[in-house]
Amino acid sequence: MTVHQVAVAPRWPDRELDVDAVRRSGRRPTPFRDVVLKVHQRCNLACDYCYVYTMADQSWRDQPLVMTRETWRATAGRMAGHAATHDLPTMRLVLHGGEPLLAGRDRLRELITDFRAAFTGGCRLDLQIQTNGTLLDEPILDLFAEHGVGVGVSLDGVAADNDSRRRYPDGRGSAGVVDRGLRLLTGPRYSHVFDGLLCTVDPSTDPLACYEALLTYRPPAIDLLLPHANWSDPPHRPATGSVTPYADWLITIFDRWYDAPSREVSIRLFEDVMALLLGGAGRSEQVGLSPVAVVVVETNGAIELVDSLKSAYPGACATGLTVFADTFDAALDHPGVVARQIGAAALSETCQACPLHRVCGGGHYAHRYRAQDGFRNPSVFCADLAALIRHVHQRMAGDLAQRAR
Repeated sequence: MTVHQVAVAPRWPDRELDVDAVRRSGRRPTPFRDVVLKVHQRCNLACDYCYVYTMADQSWRDQPLVMTRETWRATAGRMAGHAATHDLPTMRLVLHGGEPLLAGRDRLRELITDFRAAFTGGCRLDLQIQTNGTLLDEPILDLFAEHGVGVGVSLDGVAADNDSRRRYPDGRGSAGVVDRGLRLLTGPRYSHVFDGLLCTVDPSTDPLACYEALLTYRPPAIDLLLPHANWSDPPHRPATGSVTPYADWLITIFDRWYDAPSREVSIRLFEDVMALLLGGAGRSEQVGLSPVAVVVVETNGAIELVDSLKSAYPGACATGLTVFADTFDAALDHPGVVARQIGAAALSETCQACPLHRVCGGGHYAHRYRAQDGFRNPSVFCADLAALIRHVHQRMAGDLAQRAR
């Protein structure tokens, strides 16, 4: 860690959460189910909202450009060992970056082969890759089809809207290149490895135009993500006069999606809110109180917390552990992991007193950060989440009442 990356541990959870007391109370850790592998540290795009390159933590500058075989083999061993220790039926490996396709097809083939070879026991390894889509071509998709690697692509809707945020370093937009890759991915030869689209919410754009643009690729799923922001680095709010512009944008799409005569696509945020309102559980980090069971391995082998925390402060993801010296179990008692596995006990008093807290779950953990006290705050998107949840509840309650007549 360089001079500009000095970490200052926040009050919550690093200095205030008593992990020993949590364990004495009988709360046992939830083993990691997902490992995010940073196979390449750089990106060929320069998206203006990227939490890795444009926000508080700049540790990418000190990381190796690309992960070595020694590092990923050590990671594979730790991952398989974790699965065996906890008798896990499945684990998921997500290849990430930067832009993971910059690692090249040959390196990715070696990596995938080594991970498959490490999982010879009873645990099934699911493999996915999250890419910006600019480098998709037939040879790389042949590799993913051969090895059953699911492909998720980031795209922010209409070409002009996408290109206002997701650009090359020289200012060129990326939509045209991504469209070419998506048309290849969604064709009959490769559509079975298409996992879906990831889109970052931008309330200054037309939500229905964005949704319709995404639907043209017939994705099995769409993830609509709030941009990473916090109380010390608040989100942009367009001058519309609305106090909940992010909710307004999402509600417009929700109504279009909910009122469709047949199910067009899975939208995890909406489905999670509906499930949680009905007393079920969520699957994402954005809402709900389910334990977060994901860990990151950087290109140098460092075991880190989820990388969205890079939006908070320098060193926010660091655990001091590596795959060469430590097991993944060693990370389960890190305050930053424990805080995300103890449910409502980790929420602020404001959140605990709110009747919506079991649905919103306090919002995304990274969005709760404030420099003075850390992560025990409501989400900086609190008003937006509340408005969305109340709207979904109203729509569902109305339908249930009508069916009961």
